[in-house]
Amino acid sequence: MFPTPIEKTSRTWQLTYQAILPFAMIVWLLPLIAVAMFSIKSSADFASGNYWGMPSTFEGFVNYGKVFFESDMPRYMLNSVLITVPTMIGAVALSCMTGFALGIYKFKGNLLIFFMFIAGNFVPFQILMVPVRDLTVNMGLYDTKLGLVLFHIAFQTGFCTLFMRNFIRALPFELIEAARVEGIAEWRIFWFIVLPLMKPALAALAVLIFTFIWNDYFWAVVLTQGPDAQPVTAGITSFNSQFVAQYHLMSAGSIVAAIPPVAMFFLMQKHFIAGLTLGAVK
Repeated sequence: MFPTPIEKTSRTWQLTYQAILPFAMIVWLLPLIAVAMFSIKSSADFASGNYWGMPSTFEGFVNYGKVFFESDMPRYMLNSVLITVPTMIGAVALSCMTGFALGIYKFKGNLLIFFMFIAGNFVPFQILMVPVRDLTVNMGLYDTKLGLVLFHIAFQTGFCTLFMRNFIRALPFELIEAARVEGIAEWRIFWFIVLPLMKPALAALAVLIFTFIWNDYFWAVVLTQGPDAQPVTAGITSFNSQFVAQYHLMSAGSIVAAIPPVAMFFLMQKHFIAGLTLGAVK
């Protein structure tokens, strides 16, 4: 039923696996390798069709210098931070409370409310483009960081609630019953008993939401325009002018934009893996 561990297979298959694995990793990383190579080339290499060869001149310091000091990239990066961090905090905080309410309390309509949170995740976000844009325009939130934050919180809370509710239901209910017998208020049970036990889930969910929001491009283009509110994913396209596409600068900007979520994952890697695997083995 389950695949045989590689250690228990024949020596021939082990050698084949070891030979194929590096090749598969190179193929998987090929787009990232290509972007990294493009970021250190000059515009002349693109004009001459030198896409995959070695750079004629090393322009890495020049390209990254232009990205940081001669463009609005720092402003776009700041916008991404001001959009992603509040969204992550807001979505995780709301999902903790909704997950606690739906996972602990038994009341009429519990499953219906939970279903409504889940159902929003199955709606294709493309069909929401026009009504959401019109709503932000009517509310005066179009082309603002606040509009993006509020929308992302509303859209991500459904997935976060599903994650948190299932995690909380796996906790020992006897702890909550013992606290209630002692006369502890419900908000204190949530704050001092349930929330500390949710740290692995909080870390895992924070990494996921940070990555989702930081890498979002669709809503960044639909709900914002210009450097005042656009995040870095949409701001990279500013290197394209009407007649010239500066692919070397776009590549350098893409590498810079990819650093924060990668750093976030490695900083939280231990907690992230613990949060995803907690309860998998008893």
